[in-house]
Amino acid sequence: MPHCHTLIEALRQSGYRLTPQRELIVEAIAHAGGHVTAEEIFEQVRSRTGAVNIATVYRTLELLVELGLVSCTDLGDGRVCYASVRHGPHCHLVCCHCGRVIDADYALFIPIEEELQKRYGFVAELHHFAIPGACADCQSKAKSE
Repeated sequence: MPHCHTLIEALRQSGYRLTPQRELIVEAIAHAGGHVTAEEIFEQVRSRTGAVNIATVYRTLELLVELGLVSCTDLGDGRVCYASVRHGPHCHLVCCHCGRVIDADYALFIPIEEELQKRYGFVAELHHFAIPGACADCQSKAKSE
């Protein structure tokens, strides 16, 4: 079953009505293959129908996040991106100086998750998150100045 159909079926099974707009939004996120912003989804859906507004996109994304079907993270400067949970757990390293986004190896964070559970009994939700900092290029620039 294509991924968009699994998301649509999950919405139906959760008792949510599937409007044509909601279906197009679900298809857009399912077929994105990675990260997208609400604005990118809106533009994609709007190219297929004029009967959608940005508020509908945001409400649908919030619902998908609430149901655990989509994850979201803030990449800084108001850049929030969404990804289907099928994309898998992942981390972004975001340079606060130039805005560069580097995908980090998620395996690095498994020991942190385990240690948080062991020490504090805390189960961290590190499925999709960003760590702000400085990339190597910006660090080199700062040192040479």
